[in-house]
Amino acid sequence: MTRRNSQTMPGNLLDRQLTRREFLIRAATGAILAPMVFPNLAGCRRSLESADVFIGRMGSYDGDIASIIFRGLGELAVSPEEIRGKRILLKPNLVESHIGAGHINTHPLVVRGAAEAFLRCGASEVLVGDGPGHCMDTEMVLEESRLGDVLIEDQLRFVDLNYDDGYRVPNQGGFSRFRSLVLPRTLREVDLVVSLAKMKTHHWAGVTLSMKNLFGLFPGTYYGWPKNALHFEGIEKCILDINATVRPYFSIVDGIIGMEGDGPIMGNPHHAGVLVMGRNLPAVDATSARIMGIDPKKVPYLAKASGRLGPIQEASIRQRGETIRSVRTDFSLVEGIHAHKGLRWSPK
Repeated sequence: MTRRNSQTMPGNLLDRQLTRREFLIRAATGAILAPMVFPNLAGCRRSLESADVFIGRMGSYDGDIASIIFRGLGELAVSPEEIRGKRILLKPNLVESHIGAGHINTHPLVVRGAAEAFLRCGASEVLVGDGPGHCMDTEMVLEESRLGDVLIEDQLRFVDLNYDDGYRVPNQGGFSRFRSLVLPRTLREVDLVVSLAKMKTHHWAGVTLSMKNLFGLFPGTYYGWPKNALHFEGIEKCILDINATVRPYFSIVDGIIGMEGDGPIMGNPHHAGVLVMGRNLPAVDATSARIMGIDPKKVPYLAKASGRLGPIQEASIRQRGETIRSVRTDFSLVEGIHAHKGLRWSPK
């Protein structure tokens, strides 16, 4: 991979600052940052009535992932002018890591492929950031998942969003009772946010894909582990709120090897052999769900996103690349898990 980034990753793998105390002091004195909306994302509001989604077949992580992603960008009419000179944050799904359990997190080679594809399009810098929800030791997650090796080899800077400075923005979703959301400072320093999700079933949400992946943007120093405040308020409501507020530019779902059963941690590997991508996250997740044999209309947060954040109806999504039916592979659901009941997709 061509090493074009101007900044390299720190030697300890993390660019972290623990600032909760400073945040509380400023809040108490009235000096907290004023609410704001991302100026860099103002132009990213896409049509809610229809969307394009690209499905790329990729049998293993040894394949040319960067070329598939680059092809997908072209199929989705992402012009070089949109990317050239921009700073891009790749947000992988890093939950926790057990050595050899590659189906838990976004695979490091998907991160590498995405970085290479966007750099090939002319991005000025690609950085990687996440705030793992289950493990406070992000450096251990990076090491055990082998993502740390890729970051060092490719000179990609990593930001631990759990410990990033926080600032408040108005809650643009209004689904939860939160009037504002605390987001990491890094979001104000980049131009585009890309969700690099993992294709998984989920114990509480039914599925976890590119929309749920944005939970990792919430700093753990403000919301706890595993983002307890969000769980108490309601996972589905907070998924919708973070997506309505941040409005990511693009999404790529790692479905080469996903997770079925009792996800997002305790499930089993499932080889789907695909990468799914697009500009509109609800549309990408609806397509991913159908590939998994799951009806997106029966996933509550996707059903509520329909028409407000994007389309999920199959007729409203223009499929590029492979067809859903040519790559569909039903992920196992657990009968005893309430969120899995009635999810199976039976197309007419």
